[in-house]
Amino acid sequence: MSIKQLLQQANAIQVGIDATDWRQVIALAAEPLVSGGYLEARYPAEVIANTLTHGAYYVFDEGIAMPHARPEAGVIRDCFSLIVLAQPISFAGSEKADIVIMFGARDSNAHIEEGIRAIVSLLEDEETLVRLRQARSAAEVIDIL
Repeated sequence: MSIKQLLQQANAIQVGIDATDWRQVIALAAEPLVSGGYLEARYPAEVIANTLTHGAYYVFDEGIAMPHARPEAGVIRDCFSLIVLAQPISFAGSEKADIVIMFGARDSNAHIEEGIRAIVSLLEDEETLVRLRQARSAAEVIDIL
């Protein structure tokens, strides 16, 4: 299943989110995945704890954050969510990011690795990033993907 299909299936695309606290963004990104039965309710707290311990190593120069935690932190099924923030924010002192892609992987299987590679290659395209940042609805994001 493609990233696009996983995002649609989980109804996990949020656009134009106005947030100033990275912890809030982690919770918002996890919300549809928890309610959809993809992640246990403890997963966002595990991501936050992981960030506080190891830093926001998942924030990339392009303004993209890919917060996640280990499979034993509460992953039920492989999943992705995507948030486009209205304004970039810093995650625990990191560079600022405005495209947030949370993922949960049951293990480090090829499926999730392929998904992450697909996201990275998609987001390496500057035009795609510009279009995502201008999107005003989940439907627009799906069209872009």
